[in-house]
Amino acid sequence: MLPRAILVDIIGPDVTPEESLARLNELESLLVTYGGFVIVRKIQKKQVPDYKTYIGKGKVEEILQDSLDLGAEFVIINNLLKPQQLYNLEGVFRKHEIRVWDKIDLILKIFSKHATTKEAKLQIELASLKHLGPRIFRMGQDLMRQGGGIGTRGQGETNIEIMKRHIAAREHKIKEDLKKIVKNQEGQRNKRQDQGFKTAAIVGYTNAGKSRLLQSLTNKKVKVKDELFATLDSRIGKVYLPDINQSVLISDTIGFIRDLPPELIEAFDSTLAETVHSDMLLHVIDCSDFEIEWKIRVVDEVLKKLRCSDKSIIHVFNKIDLLGETRKKNILKEFSHLKPIFISAEKKINLDALKNSIADKLG
Repeated sequence: MLPRAILVDIIGPDVTPEESLARLNELESLLVTYGGFVIVRKIQKKQVPDYKTYIGKGKVEEILQDSLDLGAEFVIINNLLKPQQLYNLEGVFRKHEIRVWDKIDLILKIFSKHATTKEAKLQIELASLKHLGPRIFRMGQDLMRQGGGIGTRGQGETNIEIMKRHIAAREHKIKEDLKKIVKNQEGQRNKRQDQGFKTAAIVGYTNAGKSRLLQSLTNKKVKVKDELFATLDSRIGKVYLPDINQSVLISDTIGFIRDLPPELIEAFDSTLAETVHSDMLLHVIDCSDFEIEWKIRVVDEVLKKLRCSDKSIIHVFNKIDLLGETRKKNILKEFSHLKPIFISAEKKINLDALKNSIADKLG
């Protein structure tokens, strides 16, 4: 049976109903990608999240009762919880065998599900350790409680220090292994550069159609799935551009999503290196998505964090086959400043125009 979950979001008073709906829709999409389904969605307007539990005592009791009545196995909070908040929530729900995750926990579970290469597995383990690190307090509390209370505080603290050292040692080992992968990738990039190859990196919000575009442009066999974070590795293909009589290398990598903490982006440094070192970017946008505006903004913010926002960018509005003429005209008018190129990667519509634009940028 699929895992049953209650989704919870705390929003500020300035959040619009449309944005609130979009936030929970995305969390539900993540849960479906993981393999679960939603039984209840909860939204609470709150100026400042509760210090102890993030969602507040009354809401905790309400969600617990719903969980028991409806047989929920998970409560997933649509934000990054502080260690103490997670510890307090788990103290309430764990005795009923209900697990509490925040959004990053769910994303990491999806990453782990989709990882196939050694590089991706190392990066996910590193991201998981970075996420786990601040939660050592919770583990120490558990150890102290299991030890019997009085007189065990020192032992609990000792165990915390042991876990901290273990995590630090494992992080160091993973980073050393990733450095070897990065060094090999740098050698490959230098070799391609010496051969005169230009590079274009495909970026975009997760599930915008990036992998499909790579496949359609280069005929490279890649996994294409209609789900979030289907791609975790860098893949590179080659496309010939007749306008400049030259072949260009196209790379695809992990998709972006809102509210990803910096340490999660840092963990994927080696995968994102193709983006950082590319000559130009193809920002793929799902133009059939009615949440298009803020998803473009999220990608722009991540590119700034990667220091890639000054690169030459082509805004590729994908899935044009799903649009009516009126919707297309409205999008063209609204986003005319981006000089969009409308394509369908799946139907291979208007790919020649995209190739010409890439040639213009690189030529």
